[in-house]
This record gives sequence, structure tokens and C-alpha cells, in this order.
Amino acid sequence: MKQIKTLLIAAILLFGANQTINAQAKTAHVDVSEIMAKMPAMIDAQKQLEKLSGTYDANYKKMVEEYQTKLKKYDAESATVTEVVNGERSKEVQDMQKRIVDFRDNAQKELQQKESDIVKPLMDKVRASIQKVGKAKGFQYVLDGSTLLLADGPNLTADVKKDLGF
Repeated sequence: MKQIKTLLIAAILLFGANQTINAQAKTAHVDVSEIMAKMPAMIDAQKQLEKLSGTYDANYKKMVEEYQTKLKKYDAESATVTEVVNGERSKEVQDMQKRIVDFRDNAQKELQQKESDIVKPLMDKVRASIQKVGKAKGFQYVLDGSTLLLADGPNLTADVKKDLGF
């Protein structure tokens, strides 16, 4: 009877230990920002965005220079022209200011939209690769390593890069 009791206690302890081991989730981490920064498609996308931004900057500078030139000219001539002409010129300068501000705001919105349109598919591709690699290696959780304070588990960054082909 004593042996059966001991055997039963041992079986319960073994079963409980087995449940504890199974309850521990396997976790790993990956640095998404590193992957995105080194991803060839992302590097190309950043070059496109920089080129577009440069175009907007050049147009903006041209508009500002034109505005400043007219402003200087109108200021120099203001004493020699009539009030009606000065009023028209003042309205023209205000219209130019509005166009410059509108251009800047629209350029920023277009750049943000273009960046979003480019980055979202790349991020989706990275996320799919992380899920594929994580599942293949048997992990239940894969955390973004760029925000971790302690990363003691396996790092899947290199595996995800390999899966993405770079």
C-alpha cells in the first residue's frame, strides 16, 4: 500500500512537472528596424523618397526666391507708385505666401502618403517572413527586439534576413 501511495505521488509530481514544462511558451526576438534598414527594397524606396523630396525642396526654394525677389522689388517701388498699385501688389504677395504654404503642406502630405504606400507592403513581407521563420523553428511568440529591455532568447533576425533573400 505504501509503495502504491509513493508511486501515485511520483506520478502526480511527474505529470505536474510535465504540464509546467509544456506551459512555458517558446519565445524569440527579432530586430525589425534592422531588417527594414538593410532590406534592399527599403533602401531603394528611401532613394525614391529622397529624390521626390529633393524635387519638392527645389520647387519650394524657387517659389520662395521668387517671392523674396518680388517683395524687394515692390518695397523699393512702393514710394513711387499709387496706393491702388500698392494694394494690388500687397494682395499678390499675400496670394504668393498662401501658394507657398499650400505647396509645402501638400508636398509633406504627398511624401507621407508615398512613404506609407511603399513601406506597408515591405513591412507586410517582413511580418510574413517572421511568422514563417518563427513557426518553422517552433516559437509561439516572436518579439520585436528593437524595444526589448532584456533579450535572453534566440535572435531570429539573421534567419528572417536569409528568408527574405539578403
